[in-house]
Amino acid sequence: MIIEIAKWTLIAFGIFFICAGEIMLFRPEIALKTLRKAGSTNFINYAEITIRMIPATALVIYSDLSKYPDFFKLFGWFMLITSLILYFVPRKLHHNFSNKCADFLKPFYFQLIAPLSIFIGIKIITSVT
Repeated sequence: MIIEIAKWTLIAFGIFFICAGEIMLFRPEIALKTLRKAGSTNFINYAEITIRMIPATALVIYSDLSKYPDFFKLFGWFMLITSLILYFVPRKLHHNFSNKCADFLKPFYFQLIAPLSIFIGIKIITSVT
């Protein structure tokens, strides 16, 4: 049962990457506004960190059944550990960092990396099915 939940969580995660890539490609200003909101309130900060831990856990749980077990396990643990660290980073520091990134990143840069996001989403989905 837990394996099946992890699999479908990863499929949803792959779809998220594809949708994020499409937003970055066709509406990069939305991606920029979203980046600026990271860590902006306590709710947004802790919700994004907690939600990020769900696919991270699924990556670790499903890793042995995936096409790339070592990568899934490594990426999952990396996401989990960095999420746990972010719980202890002051929210304002997290928000300031995301704003500095948003100041640096131009909409064109989002459009450049959008195909990578779409590719990652497709690879995640095809690695679990």
